[in-house]
Amino acid sequence: MAHNLHFNRCVTMVCVDRPPKVRRTLGPHVPLSLSPPSSSRRMWSLKALERALPVARGARVAFASSAAAASAPAFEGVRLNNLRDNDGAHKRGKRLGRGIGSGKGKTSGRGHKGQKARSGGGAGRGPGFEGGQTPLYQRVPKRGFNNKFATPMETLNLDKLQLFVDMGRLDASKKITMKELVDSGIVTCSRVKHGVKLLGTGSQHLTAKLDIEVSQASESAIKAVEAAGGNIVSVYHNRLALRALLKPHKFETIPQSARPNPKKLTYYTNYEKRGYLSPEIQVQKALASAGGDSNSQ
Repeated sequence: MAHNLHFNRCVTMVCVDRPPKVRRTLGPHVPLSLSPPSSSRRMWSLKALERALPVARGARVAFASSAAAASAPAFEGVRLNNLRDNDGAHKRGKRLGRGIGSGKGKTSGRGHKGQKARSGGGAGRGPGFEGGQTPLYQRVPKRGFNNKFATPMETLNLDKLQLFVDMGRLDASKKITMKELVDSGIVTCSRVKHGVKLLGTGSQHLTAKLDIEVSQASESAIKAVEAAGGNIVSVYHNRLALRALLKPHKFETIPQSARPNPKKLTYYTNYEKRGYLSPEIQVQKALASAGGDSNSQ
């Protein structure tokens, strides 16, 4: 009898398709071969229980697990209204300081007092922190300085210049100024604060005949451009004149460019640097303008 009572308690999950308020339970005729579940045998065979239950004709036996599987809707495909992450794909963060029932209340897992319980008192205070002693970057002397009067220029190599000519982003048949360089994207306007300096890196790739104006140019770049049949001139622009050159649409009247200060005047009057104030460059400009006027007449 004890076996039957225990068996009745174990099959309470069994549900039979019968009229409401009708439940069939196991009687004394249940074979004793079906022993109650033990610690080593917690799951009974579905077929064995179906054979043991006295089910009426036409009745259907279904367990909770199989009933849930039968009532589950069929897969309808991916739609906008059923898109969601996989289970466990997004883990919510643990809320701190929200009561003792949360497991991380009051001290929020930091413990009582001490450096690690304070704000910003974690295991480390950033790179270079040595536990409170004087760090290395403060124990060694300083070296060098930052010149606040420096005028660094954006550098441009000849191989990159030839690449943009080959791509058609620069027109080698026309005069190339710093505005054309910025418009083509070969240099960034925000980085051209004091001008552009042309360097001779990749001069073996230069084949185009260029007529170019930059702020400064190296000796190797000058030789490479002129060897290819081109012309190069170093022109000075102060901050206002450079802004007017790069963004003329922001000026109603284009301001006149200022002359270089005495410190930079030596560079722009030197023909070896192809300075625009050198006598040789001035003569070339005068001859070019005179030739243009005669051709127009």
